[in-house]
Parts: sequence; structure tokens; C-alpha cells
Amino acid sequence: MTETLRFDSSSSELHLLDQRILPHQTAYIRCRTHGEVADAITTMVVRGAPAIGVAAAYGVYLGALEALKNQESISHTMEQVFALLAASRPTAVNLFWAIEKMRRVSERHMTADPQIWRQALLEEALRIHADDVESNRRMGAYGAPLLPAGGGVLTHCNAGALATAGYGTALGVIRSAVSAGRGIQVYATETRPFLQGARLTAFELLQDNIPVTLLCDNMVGSLMAQGKIQAVVVGADRIAANGDTANKIGTYTIAIVAKEHGIPVYIAAPCSTIDLQIASGDQIVIEQRDPAEVTHLQGHHIAAAGVQVENPSFDVTPARFISAIITDKGVAYPPYRETLAQLVGSD
Repeated sequence: MTETLRFDSSSSELHLLDQRILPHQTAYIRCRTHGEVADAITTMVVRGAPAIGVAAAYGVYLGALEALKNQESISHTMEQVFALLAASRPTAVNLFWAIEKMRRVSERHMTADPQIWRQALLEEALRIHADDVESNRRMGAYGAPLLPAGGGVLTHCNAGALATAGYGTALGVIRSAVSAGRGIQVYATETRPFLQGARLTAFELLQDNIPVTLLCDNMVGSLMAQGKIQAVVVGADRIAANGDTANKIGTYTIAIVAKEHGIPVYIAAPCSTIDLQIASGDQIVIEQRDPAEVTHLQGHHIAAAGVQVENPSFDVTPARFISAIITDKGVAYPPYRETLAQLVGSD
């Protein structure tokens, strides 16, 4: 699998795969400061909730290196680091989860020798990185039995290795199902306007020799009516305590149509994506992105000049449309308010 991100400890650089130019080019952006990491997250050099969290953890470490060179107090500089990274994208809760983990390590070691403090932050970032890969593999093992043997599985956006530190959430479940010999056929939506499905999901699955068919977003209902799709599995950027789930814009529509056709919808996400602090999806902040993503395609203006644009990056699928939530600690079924709390609280 192509590496989404890697950290060079010798040069203290975070190398991020530039996902804006895939699948036609493979290039890495080098980040040497926390500001460069924040910019890479905002501009979607790196995207996908788990990958954003890992990148932010390294961003905090790079910020710590800057703080050691700063004449101001380390604690003051670190607050600026945390704030800038937290502002990079508002919806993906893994971002805030990783920043909070790094903050706790920073505060715990702040009074120690500066080099001990720095090393503790690096070790925590490396741990978050490694844990994400293992988390995805556990998720795949839990979710694979839920997918149909020999049936069609629809996925929306990209929740694969490119959206994580490796292996993937929704695509991790698909990879595990294929490895188990379930012989599924994957249908991937193009995922307008950023085309993560066409550019990234198709790219990943073709690399793994997993059969994949690309669809325009508005073809989903027709294929479901034809009986070509037996399950839907997608990732998530934030899951509320009641199971309401924020994912790439269009997921809500897919879930409604799937319900109409009696097709199960599965969410695949680590427990770090579950936000028990918010009661329902009504409290999830939805990121609004640049209108040019809708009016332009690869730099070419395709819409009528002057037209008004709505470009929310995510929508919220109510829990009643979700059949199960696959996590790295097991599978949660309704009532989600109880089962998700149990999973998050388990060791």
C-alpha cells in the first residue's frame, strides 16, 4: 500500500502524500513546522479523519521543536500550536482527539528536562501512528463477516489506507472480507465535488486487485433497484453518542435509499471517532468549503459564472438508518447510546 504519511526522525520532517494530485502523480509534501502541517490538513493534502489525527499529532511535536527555539514561554507557544492545528478542519473529531492526547503528554512532562519533554511527545505521536494501523486491522476483522459472500458492496468517498495511517476503515473491512474469500464486488461512488472515490478509492482497490466499479453519485438508487448492491460500508468523521454519524456529503442520501431497498448500512470507524460529548448529530459542526470546488474541475470553470454555491463537506446520517457501527473494539448495534458508550469505555 502507498504510504499516506511517514515521519523522518533524523530530519524532523513529516512527509505527507499529496492526495490532491492522485492518481496521476505520486508526490510527498515535506512539513517542517506545525503551521505547514495545519495548512496541509486544511488544503486536503492529507484527508480522512484518522490520517488527520495522526498528522496533527506530529504537528504538535514539530510545534514543540519550534517552542524550544522560541524566546517566549514554552507553554504559551504550545497553546498557539494546539489552537492552529485545531482550527485546520472542524468536523473530524480524530483531530481534536489526537491534539488532546498530545496536550496531556505535554502537560505531564512540561516540568521535566526539555529534551525529555520533547522525546515524550515524539513517542506519543509515533504511538498514535502505529496504533491507527493496528486499529484498522482489528476493525477489518470485526466487520468482514457482516459483508455478503459474493455480493455487491457500495462505498462512498475514501475510507481506505489513504484516509488513515494504513489499511483503512471501510476499505479495511472490504480488504479483510476479500482476504477471507468472500468474493465481493465493490461499487465506488465518484464522490463529488472532490472526487475521492474516483481518484482515491478506485486507485487503492485496483492496486490491491479488488474488483471495483466506479459510479456517478446519482446512479446509486438505480443499482440498488437492480439488486446489484447487498451492503453499504462507509467511514465516519464524527459519531455522536446516539449513533448519528457525520460522513462525506451524500452519505445521508445513500442511507435513505438503502433503507428503502432493505440494504444494510455499516459505519466503520475507530472508537476515537465516537464523540460521547455530543448527544446527537444536530451538534456536529459541518465544514463549509470553497465554492470553487463545485464550480471548477481540475482548474477549469464548469459552472455558469456568478452562480451561488453550497459546498458542505459532510452531512449527518441519523442513527435510525445505520444497521451497525464497526469499531476497533467490536461491533455496536442499536441502541447506540448504550452500545457505543460500552465500547468506548472498554479496555
